[in-house]
Amino acid sequence: MTERTPTKRATPRIPLNTLAISFGITGLASLWSVMTAAFELSVAVPAVLWTVAGVTWVWLITAHLVRGAHSPETLLSQLKHPAQGPIAAIVPTVGMLLGAELYLIWPSGGFILALVAFLAAVVFAGWILAFWHTGHLNPEAFHGAYLLPTVASPLVASAVAARLGFPLVAVGAFAVGVFFWAVLVTVLLSRLAFFPPLPDPLTPTLAVLLAPPAVAGAAWFAMNGRHEDVVAASLLGLLALMAVVQLFLLGIYRRLPFSLGWWSFTFPAASAGAYAIEWTEMAAFPGWEVVAFALAGCVSALIVAIAIRSLFLVSSVHRGIHRAEQTLQRADDAAQRTTGTRPPLREEASPNPGIELHR
Repeated sequence: MTERTPTKRATPRIPLNTLAISFGITGLASLWSVMTAAFELSVAVPAVLWTVAGVTWVWLITAHLVRGAHSPETLLSQLKHPAQGPIAAIVPTVGMLLGAELYLIWPSGGFILALVAFLAAVVFAGWILAFWHTGHLNPEAFHGAYLLPTVASPLVASAVAARLGFPLVAVGAFAVGVFFWAVLVTVLLSRLAFFPPLPDPLTPTLAVLLAPPAVAGAAWFAMNGRHEDVVAASLLGLLALMAVVQLFLLGIYRRLPFSLGWWSFTFPAASAGAYAIEWTEMAAFPGWEVVAFALAGCVSALIVAIAIRSLFLVSSVHRGIHRAEQTLQRADDAAQRTTGTRPPLREEASPNPGIELHR
């Protein structure tokens, strides 16, 4: 009697949602850079945060590449996944922010990093827009992260280009970001209003609505100098409205079980806090310093709390990080499911066990 060799489960790729970790830490570093400039604080805090952001960015990219090399699922199929694909834009977006910061201490290295990240962001945005034109998506798969490649990346590129001395590039990127902001937020609000709710781990992507006015405001200040004008005030008004919307969503957020998807809260909160702090400094009303520190403290506490909960999550559950990733994978697959006749996005000739979920 021959013994049956136990089958080895395929190694899944790491969900792209985890890239939000580096995005959140980068946002926190940007916020404390704003605080340091406003109050002439020690540069030690933002320097440490930018270092952590850079290390986390490199570590996540490496982890995704190493795991991907042992997975039967291809990177292309992951990028075509309707829930995960757009999130890949975080990699070049964070790269541009890191490049702009590195430029302050190493101009040639920072410029090269920012340029490579900018070109990668442009190529990815063009590719994913073309892919969306093929009709393989369904409305229920649409979520807040769809704003990353076509809104967040161009607006970040605008701010970075202005800081590095390329004003025309900054204006062009700003126009792209604002255009797709108007288009995609309309689609997102329609999806949220007329289709079933997002899966729990993807619900935090609703916080991305905070980011466009804040990032656009930062880009506008970088292009035109920090002063009160019609555009800056308009962006502040939009940010205020989006903040009110988030307040009314707190009841939904509080009912969510914790997952790594909560990192989606971090960059929008940090970018909104940074833009609000810049406005409080400009307004210079009595007690503005207290308001600025309160905003920075609340955002920092949120991100630190999510980081600590994430560490507990991946260390306490059975099989650690792999089990924690499965929550994101379930959400991604739930968002992908359709009730119509659209064909699956994964290669049919080779089933994709990489995101098969094991309870």
